[in-house]
Formats: sequence, structure tokens, C-alpha cells
Amino acid sequence: MLKKELGLMHVFCIASGAMISSGLFVLPGIAFEKAGPAVVFSYAFAGILVIPVILAQSELATAMPRSGASYFFVERSLGPLAGTIAGLCVWMAIALKAAFAMIGIGALASFYTGNESQALVKIVAVAACLFFMGFNLLSAKGSGSIQVFLVFGLLLILTAYCFRSVPRMDGSSYMPFAPQGWNAVLAVTGMVFVSYGGLTGAVDIAEEVQQGGRNLPLGMFLAFAIVNIFYVVVVFVTVGVTKPDQLAGSLAPIGLGGEAVFGRIGRDIINIAAFLAFATTANAGVLSSSRTPMAMSRDGLLPGLLARTSRRFKTPYIAILLTGSLMITLIVVFSVEDLIKTASTILILTFVLTNASVVIMRFSGMQAYRPKFKIPLNPYLPIVCIIIYIFLIVEMGIVPLITAGVFAVAATLWYVFYVQKRIDRQSAIVYLVKNIVSRHIGRSGLEEELQHIALERDEITPDRFDRLVRKCPIIDIKSKITAKQLFHTASTEMAKRLDVDEKHLYRLFLERERESATVVRPGLAIPHIVVEGDGVFDVLLVRCKKGIVFSELHEPVRTAFVLVGSPDERNYHLRALMIIAHIVSEPDFEQRWFAAKNIEQLRDIVLLSGRQREHKK
Repeated sequence: MLKKELGLMHVFCIASGAMISSGLFVLPGIAFEKAGPAVVFSYAFAGILVIPVILAQSELATAMPRSGASYFFVERSLGPLAGTIAGLCVWMAIALKAAFAMIGIGALASFYTGNESQALVKIVAVAACLFFMGFNLLSAKGSGSIQVFLVFGLLLILTAYCFRSVPRMDGSSYMPFAPQGWNAVLAVTGMVFVSYGGLTGAVDIAEEVQQGGRNLPLGMFLAFAIVNIFYVVVVFVTVGVTKPDQLAGSLAPIGLGGEAVFGRIGRDIINIAAFLAFATTANAGVLSSSRTPMAMSRDGLLPGLLARTSRRFKTPYIAILLTGSLMITLIVVFSVEDLIKTASTILILTFVLTNASVVIMRFSGMQAYRPKFKIPLNPYLPIVCIIIYIFLIVEMGIVPLITAGVFAVAATLWYVFYVQKRIDRQSAIVYLVKNIVSRHIGRSGLEEELQHIALERDEITPDRFDRLVRKCPIIDIKSKITAKQLFHTASTEMAKRLDVDEKHLYRLFLERERESATVVRPGLAIPHIVVEGDGVFDVLLVRCKKGIVFSELHEPVRTAFVLVGSPDERNYHLRALMIIAHIVSEPDFEQRWFAAKNIEQLRDIVLLSGRQREHKK
């Protein structure tokens, strides 16, 4: 488990910094050429369609905070095949996003030389890629230390640009508003999706976020809200202050707007800000490329050599070299427009898998799946979004469709010939199918892993009660019984563990019940007795959905915690009663308790409770 050192501000700045890049400083000109002034709506629509992905990734990442989370939770939810496709898609999406940032650096160079040919743009982009590859091979720190200052500096410059632009806007620049029709606006919506790709990349550092259940979703939503407003407003004012024939197809659209508003100095300031945004995104893209292949190597989906690190520089040099080579190939082979569309297509494909994952995990029935944040309207919202995302992919055109299809086929072949024979791990979707087919299913390895992740996430160090529960017997009674029958069953179980006469225990339970009822609230009883000896204390958990009849005065008991202890454990006996009170008082205790499919899931509910633990100093 990586050290949790990142707070809310870090999440906000990482997500914001990854978004404010080529999607704002390069893409608007290309998108304007396709959709006209209505490109503003394309950005707004894309932003709205990203919201369900933020919700889904927030739930999955707060339940499974792991490095390379974008791959991790798809693999654990949908299985190794989907995990292989998702992992390689995420890897390629990062490469495409970084390659797009390199294109932005090339576009700035061409803007200042007056030669906006794609050849010059690509030459500078390849040179930038080689530089950042070398930088990351030598250092793992990158530009993270200045990320906060850079993000706020960018936002300040863009704010000044927007305010100064308003009086200079020309209303005639917005006419005609949608010259290519609204179908073109929808197609461009899919294209500009790449602008928001950096936002969800914040989940890949979920393992390192303090109070991830709060800071991760909140940081992502703050970044989305603020940057989305900037996207829409900046594009809107740029259309208003720039001549349409200059803006259409320009690779430095905001620079043109800056020159129209502030003159050459304004253009240079905005282009400097753009360069810093490109550099940060490009560097972070190469740096983060090690996360997904490392996680996939760890799980056996990729060769172990991809996780190798340099002895001298401690950097994953093979993953960096491979990803850098992929970026250079993409820059050289694709036109800028096809690069953008392919990046958006791959990104939307990962969004489809993410929304499918959150549905499967939520309805798998695994009690160890404990997200701190839950997507509303599940499964309806994710399913609707999947349909919309597929429609956007189809609208994007033939080149990105073919590229994404070839990539998916290649990933499938890799799974068939490499992955399938190396791993045999049960996923949530397999567990869900087994759960539907049979009510009697054993504990899966995924449940064990989720329990371990939840304990690490909540920084829970097991105390004495946890250790007792981990080893204690649990009885799940299928039919309606009486209290005497419960005491007889409990006596049989506890006698074997405590080496005490079964009949003696049974008499003690009856005597204790005659003294005063152990039903502490409707549906809950805590039968407890004192036995001879020293240092004796044990627990038995009982669930009886049809009810245990203690008396005609009480409704049937469906949950029981049976306690047996020696006289010297009286203080701990009282402590155990308080612990049980905290456990059963959790808002969703009864829902989880009665939904549990087996004994180990019942145990998980107690072990993963949010009660405060006490330890000896």
C-alpha cells in the first residue's frame, strides 16, 4: 500500500492540470471548423456526459483504491478479458492524451514560425516526446512539485482573458450558429471528449489519497465543475473575438484570441500558459504510463519485465520506452484530427467498461464491496450512458472506429494466447452469475481481496474483538426455532471450543434467560453467560431470517451475538456489549446482514464495521 500523502487540493490540481491542455489550447479551432459557433454546445454536452463517469469512477475508486485503478476495477468486475482490453485501452488513452499534448507544443512552434504545416508540427511533437521520455527515464518526480501553482496560474490567466474579451465580442461571429447542422455538433461532442480525459485519471492515484472517500469524489467534481465552466466560457469568448476564417482549423486558437484582445503581449502570455499546460500534461502522461502496465504485470496480464525499474534512477524504463515509442508512432502515422478522434474513441470505450463495472460490482452481492461514495440511480444511469457513448463512437467516423476495433481485437488475441493460460481469477460478474444460478456459493478470492483492500483503505488495525470474530463459529439457521433450541445449538458449538460440558452450558443459558431477558431490542438478542476459569472469552454469531421465539412479549429475534466469558473478563464483557451496539447501529447493518449469501459474508459485515478500534499502548 502506497503512503497516503495527497489531499483534496492535490486531487483537484492533478485532475484540473490534466484537463487544461490541448483540449482547450488546440482543439477549439479544429472543432469550430466542423461545428461552427455551436462548438460551445459540443463542449457543454461532452461535459454533461462525463458526469456519470465521474460518479462511477468515484464509487469504484473509493471501494478499490489501487494504483492503476482505471484498469484494476474493470478487471476485478468484468474479468481478465475485459481487464486486458480495459488495461490496454487505458494505456493507449494515456499515450494518445500525451501525444495530443506533444502536438500542442508542435502547434505553438508552427504558430511562431508562421508555418502551420503538419510536417513541422509533427517534427516538433516527436522531439518533445523524446525529451520527455529522457526526462522521465532520469527522474520520477516530474513536474508534480509545481502542479498547484501551475494550475492556479493557468486559471488566473484564463479568467483575465475572459473578462477582457467580453467588451470586444462581435455578435456577428456567432452567425450562422450551426452551419453544418446539429448532427455535426453531436459528432464534435464525441471528438472533444478527449478534453476531459485527464479528469478521470485522478482515480489512478486513489491509493495515495487521504480520506479518499471524501477527497477523491469531491476533488474530481470540483475540477470538473470549474474547468468545464472555463472550457465553455473560453471557447465562447474566443469565437466572439476571433475572425471565423482565422479560427477555423487553427492549432493555436486561444493564442489568436489573446492577440485580438491584448495584442502581441497577450498572445505571448496565453501561449506561454499553453506551453506550460502542454508540458505538464505530456510529462504526466509519460510518467503515469508506468502505472497501468505495472498493475497489469502484477496481475499477470503483461510480462513481468514491464514492471522492471532502473537500478540507478528507480524509474520503470521499459514501460516508459515502450509508451514513448507508441506515442511517436501515433504522432507520425495519424493526422491531428484522426489522433483526436481516436483518442476520444478509446477514452469513450474505457468509459463504457467503467459504467458496466459499477453496475456489476453493486449487484454482485459481495459484502466486502464497500464504496464510500455511491453513484445514484444505479443501474439506470450507467446503462443509459453506455448507450449514449456507443452512439457517440459510431458518430465519430470510420478511422477511429477501425482503429478502436483493431485495438480491441489485438487485446483479445493477447488475452487468448498469453493471459488465459496464466491466470484463473474469479471476477464479480462470474460471482454474480453463480449467485443467480445457485443460492449456495462459496467464498471467492475476490471477496478476500476486497476485504483486505477495505481494511487498508480505512486503516483498520484489528483489535481483540476482530480477532475473536475472525475465528468464531457462525450459525445461519434456515427455519423458525425457539430460544431453547438456540441455546442447545449454541451450547453444542461452544462446548467443543471451550472444553466445557455441553449440558452445563445449556443450563447456564436457561438460568441467565430466566433472570432477565437478553433481547436488547426488537429482532436482536445478546445471550451471555459466565463460566469458570481464567481468561475465557468467546463469541458466536447467529442469523435466523425466519426468527427465534424468545417469548410472546418480543418479536422473533433474527440476529444474536452469543457471549461466553469467565469472571475475570467482566470488563471486556462490557466492552464487547458496547462494540456490538456500535456494529448493529450502523445505518445499513440489517440490510447487509440479511442480504449476505454465506457465513463468510456475515463475518465480513462485522469485521468491516466502521466502529472505533481500541488497542493496548
